[in-house]
Amino acid sequence: MKQIAILGLGRFGRALAGTLMEMGHDVLGVDANETVVEQMASLLTNCVQADVMDEQALRSLGMNDFDIVVVAIGNSDVQASIFTTLTLKEMGVKHVVCKVGSDKQARILLKIGADRVVYPERDMGKRFAHSLVQSDVLEFITLSEEYSMMEINTPQSLWGESIRESDVRGRYKINIVALRRDGKIMVNPLPEEVLQKGDTLLAIGETKALAKLHD
Repeated sequence: MKQIAILGLGRFGRALAGTLMEMGHDVLGVDANETVVEQMASLLTNCVQADVMDEQALRSLGMNDFDIVVVAIGNSDVQASIFTTLTLKEMGVKHVVCKVGSDKQARILLKIGADRVVYPERDMGKRFAHSLVQSDVLEFITLSEEYSMMEINTPQSLWGESIRESDVRGRYKINIVALRRDGKIMVNPLPEEVLQKGDTLLAIGETKALAKLHD
């Protein structure tokens, strides 16, 4: 269980905070909007009203005691995101994650010390695009600029073949890391496992290669 602070409770911040709570972590939510704080107070470990641009307020909340601090300020307020990130790193916060809306903002934040940046709108758009045009794709997660993970209904062309016979690693340069069948999950299925209609595959590899597997 980790101690996580989320600065900014917009749509992204609220969704992230709620999910982390469901996962069993302790979550502190911080927002300048009193109404938002009142709405979230009963859902989080702790929720306070404060201006994240106020260095003294951040220090009084003990930001450097948290395992992770997420700067989830709206993309329109780049200055606030930069100032807050800089302040957190100067305070000695171990791991700062920043929500960004552009590559330029990401480069700036990484240069001033952010440990990680996330593009929620861009990543969600990519995931939706794949599910929109590829009906067999159940989930699509971008891992980096080149690599992704895809959950997909087993293509008909692979029914009746073992994983070894399908040679997806040799043909597509991807790896099947899990297989779900009848509600049960096989992690790292054996090469001899025969793929069946109704199986769900979790595959990882280059994004272009995963698209070829689906096609």
